[in-house]
Amino acid sequence: MIELIQFPWSPYGLVQRQILEYSGVRYKIINLPRTGDRTLVWRLTKEQSYGVPLLKDGRRVVFESGEETQDLAKYLDQKLRLGLFPPELEGLQAILWRYIENEVENLTFRLNDAHYREFVVKADQVFYVRHKERKFGRGCLDHWRQTADELLARLAASLVPFEQMLQTGPYLLGAQPRFVDFELFGMLENLLFSKHYQLPQTQVNLQNWHRRLAVLKLAELTK
Repeated sequence: MIELIQFPWSPYGLVQRQILEYSGVRYKIINLPRTGDRTLVWRLTKEQSYGVPLLKDGRRVVFESGEETQDLAKYLDQKLRLGLFPPELEGLQAILWRYIENEVENLTFRLNDAHYREFVVKADQVFYVRHKERKFGRGCLDHWRQTADELLARLAASLVPFEQMLQTGPYLLGAQPRFVDFELFGMLENLLFSKHYQLPQTQVNLQNWHRRLAVLKLAELTK
């Protein structure tokens, strides 16, 4: 059985979880017990990575080999024959997923992380704050919470191209979901994780796409 090792709110973990849901395969989620404890990840990767998420499939362990790789998704795509990375869309998807990870995720994680007290256990909160402040500056979490309206407006603007793309089809690149659909879905699930936010109300195509993808199974497309 495939095991997904993750933090529940991780946008990249949410991407892989939705791919697994779509595939219909049986899988198991293993949530790391503490945000600062990567011991299991370090051990499983034979001290090659501390990054989360990762996949364990029997004796095989799959983790991202670089900053701009999609090793986990490509492994699931090949193993489960999902059709997420067709050769003719390779270049286009590479452009799109980089936009999603840079422009969209850059805002969704800030909005979600601002409410860290609600999903990070109390014993880990000091580590969580330290980690964020070392990367983004002192008081960043409070600042993100205070400027949520501005961040939401910027997020809505970043999502306009996807709203436009969905005017002509049910998924971003046509009649069936490709990797970028799941990539965008995971970032938006990260936004929704704290239950403090909703998808932009003016972006109806995006809302319909999100509801459709949330319950879609591969078997439905192959009947």
